[in-house]
Amino acid sequence: MAKKDYYEVLGVNKNASEAEIKKAYRRLAMKHHPDRNTGDAAATAEKSFKEAKEAYEILSDAQKRAAYDQFGHAGVDQTMGGGFGGGGDASFSDIFGDVFGDIFGGARGGGGSRVHRGADLRYNLQLSLEDAVAGTTVKIRVPTLVKCDTCGGSGAKKGSSPKTCETCAGHGQVRMQQGFFSVQQTCPRCHGKGTVIDDPCPKCQGQGRIQEHKTLSVKVPPGVDSGDRIRLAGEGEAGESGGPPGDLYVQVAVKPHSIFSREDNHLFCEVPISFVIAALGGELEVPTLDGKVMLKIPAGTQTGRLFRMRGKGVKPVRGGPVGDLMCRVLVETPVKLTGEQEELLQRFDETMKRGGAKHSPHSTSWVDGVKKFFENMGF
Repeated sequence: MAKKDYYEVLGVNKNASEAEIKKAYRRLAMKHHPDRNTGDAAATAEKSFKEAKEAYEILSDAQKRAAYDQFGHAGVDQTMGGGFGGGGDASFSDIFGDVFGDIFGGARGGGGSRVHRGADLRYNLQLSLEDAVAGTTVKIRVPTLVKCDTCGGSGAKKGSSPKTCETCAGHGQVRMQQGFFSVQQTCPRCHGKGTVIDDPCPKCQGQGRIQEHKTLSVKVPPGVDSGDRIRLAGEGEAGESGGPPGDLYVQVAVKPHSIFSREDNHLFCEVPISFVIAALGGELEVPTLDGKVMLKIPAGTQTGRLFRMRGKGVKPVRGGPVGDLMCRVLVETPVKLTGEQEELLQRFDETMKRGGAKHSPHSTSWVDGVKKFFENMGF
């Protein structure tokens, strides 16, 4: 019986990439695997499985694929060896070990102790707005796991060393056979390390690491804001079996300020003013993070008006122009008036009424709008 075209078997075209061929084979291998097909369907599934495997062996090899493209099956029959076509004894575990090794825990081979990078750590640092804007250097104390100085991180007693695990032969993983299917899992004896310690270090109890607190100096650049992170390379936990340490990430949080609030690179503050200054105009002293400045208030200023003081904000930590300080004025209503003050205000109000709309344009337009609204509603 003539053999099927290998491209048709895998369901790919002749221009298919290596990745597409591998993906097609995985799909067919999982579909037709004997463990997934029982009863009457088992024989058909096994045949399809073997056909897919044979096609993949040829098309995944660049040299064999070129010969097949040029001469067809005649060009590769000599290269097949035992295989499925020649009645060989290739096992299903070999197939899945080669194609699905990355799914079940990595490739074979490689012995000796396996080192692991240490965990990254996080430290929450609270800063005042002044320190965040200007930059500063702070000292922090961090609890962490450091390499044991007695055993040098090996975990073995001084004068001894870890031994290769006999269960996994130093691979850190073992294969579990379930019928035709092979699954790779972490070695139960060495827990993936590849080595075991018969005589552990008394100081670290064979862990290779001990708990300590270390004091670090953190340089905070100018312009940082809440949510920014500062990375200190190699200041995290020590790695297992002498592996490299992780990193320490300092998470910045800026504390609320009594005067200023921050939005990106701009600062905002509220400035209360008397209604006399709002009406007549004047100057008043306002704070900035660089010192005091004079803010000029023009006559007739309304509450809520925003005054921009350029360059008095924050210089961005990642570069760019300095932000501005935005001063929002709030006209303050006087309280606890004396009798004389109340009398003066009443006389002042009478003169305001005689002036009409020219003194209170917003109030007059609002009253006119209310009247028109009621007329339209039929009141």
